[in-house]
Amino acid sequence: MAEALLTLEAVREHMADNAAVVALADLAVKAKFDRNELTIYVVSQNIVAAAIAVQKAGYNFLEDVTAVDWYPSEPRFQVTYHIVSHRLKQRVRLAALLDGEDPVIDSITSVWPSANFYEREVWDLFGIRFVGHPNLTRIMMPTDWKGHPLRKDYPVEGYR
Repeated sequence: MAEALLTLEAVREHMADNAAVVALADLAVKAKFDRNELTIYVVSQNIVAAAIAVQKAGYNFLEDVTAVDWYPSEPRFQVTYHIVSHRLKQRVRLAALLDGEDPVIDSITSVWPSANFYEREVWDLFGIRFVGHPNLTRIMMPTDWKGHPLRKDYPVEGYR
């Protein structure tokens, strides 16, 4: 498929047989297919349900978890999960947008144990809390480090 699909309706219409589109039919709030990449947005409260849904649909590998700081825009943060199905030869990017005031989302470690270190990295560098994470501690920065250095409002030379 060469052309970009930039709305949820267009994705549903043109990719009706895609396993992730089918699995997330009731959870998706926004979607796009651009540059041969499928991105499906869900509300943050539904991230665990979305992870379970794609896993049941045949997606077997959580590739990574990352985040973007859209400061000064609101919602400020986007948490992104790249998930692959080797059997289906498909991948999906799940994304959830978070408020900048108190960025919090449920941990998906109960669904994908491999999310453990990725979620710790996102927490350490962006300050996004993952509720239910088994060990949400710093992984990149020293334990006594102040702040989260990948936030766009973090001072270039650190806090002094």
